Amino acid sequence: MSHPHQQLPPLVGGHGTIQDAFDWVDAADRVLIGAGAGLSAAAGYDYGDTERFKELFPALHRAGFHARYELVGYPLPPRHQWGFWAVHVNDIRLGDQPDSVYQDLRNLVGDRDHFVMSSNVDALFTRNGFDAARVYTPQGDYALYQCLTPCTRQVWDARGILRHALDDYDPRTGATSEKAVPVCPNCGGAVTLNVFAGSWYINDHFQPQLHALNDWLHNAAHEGGNTVVIEIGAGFNTPGVIRWPIERITTHLHESRLIRVNTNHPGVPPAIAPRAASITSNAMDFVRRTSAWG
Repeated sequence: MSHPHQQLPPLVGGHGTIQDAFDWVDAADRVLIGAGAGLSAAAGYDYGDTERFKELFPALHRAGFHARYELVGYPLPPRHQWGFWAVHVNDIRLGDQPDSVYQDLRNLVGDRDHFVMSSNVDALFTRNGFDAARVYTPQGDYALYQCLTPCTRQVWDARGILRHALDDYDPRTGATSEKAVPVCPNCGGAVTLNVFAGSWYINDHFQPQLHALNDWLHNAAHEGGNTVVIEIGAGFNTPGVIRWPIERITTHLHESRLIRVNTNHPGVPPAIAPRAASITSNAMDFVRRTSAWG
């Protein structure tokens, strides 16, 4: 039996050029941004960065791990798991320093009607000037945690438990203390960060943004005007979260234009290629050049 993905038509290059992309953004009435891991990597948060991993996690490096992506879903013992989460989330989510790539992207949008959908869980959009009510993050948020069972649909602010784990973290062993391993405030059971990793994931609190996104798309379809869809860094690790939905949205918004920015997978379905541009430049370079052009 053939794999179902083999039934899909081959991807092709979008017919638009980078100059077309600049012009489309400049003329846009509204902008939809679809963002994947490639955008955060361009901002310096690269899960495949082996040097940064060695610097932050010397014990895990000695144990044979080389990059953060290897730890996603890996069943570490609880003290090591929360030691890893504390260091990782403190580095990638809890800082308040601005990021120029995301700020350039916000400046690019300007006063245009816009919405964001992102597979990233680092809140870099809202930390750099985007309105949280206009940012849909279906994969979760590192700054929240939940019961692993789950015994309740409630989620809680994770900053306190992460600070505790980080205060007790020993870089020589890669573990936090036993007392710093958090438990569910409701049932006393095991907890996890509120990011998608299995059937226990709770996403109820992201539904208002999903409904708002659907309303935004409905209005875009019925009001007309120039809608530009900018997808940045969304590959094939989890294509069902951003990449394929963006393709469907572009298909149904008949007057829209798609700008796909991806160094490795810039191709688009043939049906939307005449109104798409495939950009292989680095996400940071594209955002800055487009922002300067606008």
